[in-house]
Amino acid sequence: MTSKPELLAPAGDFERLEMCVHYGADAVYLAGTEFGMRASAGNFDQEEMVRAIRFAHGHGVKVYVTCNTLPREQEIVRLPEYLAFLQDSGADGVIVADMGVFSLAKQYAPKVPVHISTQMGVVNSASARMLYDLGASRVVLAREMSMEEIRLFRENIPEDLEIEAFVHGAMCVSFSGRCLLSNYLTGKRDANRGQCAQPCRWKYALMEEKRPGEYFPISEDGGTFILNSRDMCMIEHIPELLEAGVTSFKIEGRMKSAYYAGAVTNAYRHAMDEALAGQPLSPEWVEETEKLSHRPYSTGFYYGAPGQYTQDSAYFAGAEICAVVESCDAEGNARLTQRNKFCEGDQLELLTSEGRPISFIAAGMAEPDGTPIQSTPRAMMEFTMPLPSPCQRLSIVRRVTEDQKRIRK
Repeated sequence: MTSKPELLAPAGDFERLEMCVHYGADAVYLAGTEFGMRASAGNFDQEEMVRAIRFAHGHGVKVYVTCNTLPREQEIVRLPEYLAFLQDSGADGVIVADMGVFSLAKQYAPKVPVHISTQMGVVNSASARMLYDLGASRVVLAREMSMEEIRLFRENIPEDLEIEAFVHGAMCVSFSGRCLLSNYLTGKRDANRGQCAQPCRWKYALMEEKRPGEYFPISEDGGTFILNSRDMCMIEHIPELLEAGVTSFKIEGRMKSAYYAGAVTNAYRHAMDEALAGQPLSPEWVEETEKLSHRPYSTGFYYGAPGQYTQDSAYFAGAEICAVVESCDAEGNARLTQRNKFCEGDQLELLTSEGRPISFIAAGMAEPDGTPIQSTPRAMMEFTMPLPSPCQRLSIVRRVTEDQKRIRK
């Protein structure tokens, strides 16, 4: 069981796992090549899974493995062997959304705690107590619950039953992700088996039967993206979540980039630490969430209906990654790998796990052999550059974009 509030971060592949661990996650969730709800993420084969769990445990971080698809009859026969493998590999929890998978997990991986996925739609204490009696150690709440409902829920469930709740990331127009729209419109991409095509983000129009080819906009508050959800951001409400009894603070995003995984984990790590210390939230960490790739933010259903964003389905990104630090000496001389081109004289920021971002001007760049360069045009090229402060491997150099300036207004 979790002894203190836990920051739970998404690890879509090993690079993102490293970022989450480096930037302060207490636990990560990830998937194997089957049975996870993000089939297009990098995910982990069995050899990679063993390596990932060993790496995380070596840094004091727990690993929860998602088995939260709804497996069909021809798939369920492969689960016993896989669940036994997860137990042998040292997984700290298995996340399930199907009662059959729950039963198999208790039978073939009895030492691994079972977490009830948000896909199961738990919204009341009666459901939670029943699942607890069957052996569940944690419930991931339906995203549609309000803050007050969570407080009441906590009062009416066993003290040692953990509560996990989403605090940041994409939301779904369907109830806790139970959607058939993707399967219906594509004929093959089943959202309940990790293959969602996200048709809720598409632009829709009306066509009259006798006027084929003439499309009429559907308008809801002036937009035609009528199913497009806002993203969730609860970084300013961590004290209320703690008071309501949330055990694990979950960040959505196994499909997002390694930069996103690291930066969002870093922001919530600092925000949670400040809340647990009884300190007010520093505005820098709120600003960090604006620098991440996102749709317009809301507080989900915690304080009422979040509303849809019908203007478009575009993402805003207040900053873009330029390079990742591979090594750095005590004077701040660093070896880096490029992620996006930038030039000498650009205004940059150094993001580390230790504190606030540091602004500086790009200068002194060179090839590994010491040849001076004015820019970094080659994808993943190695180069050297002095940084404004010594830092650890996986620190990030980034550039604030025009989106950030627009969002701030």
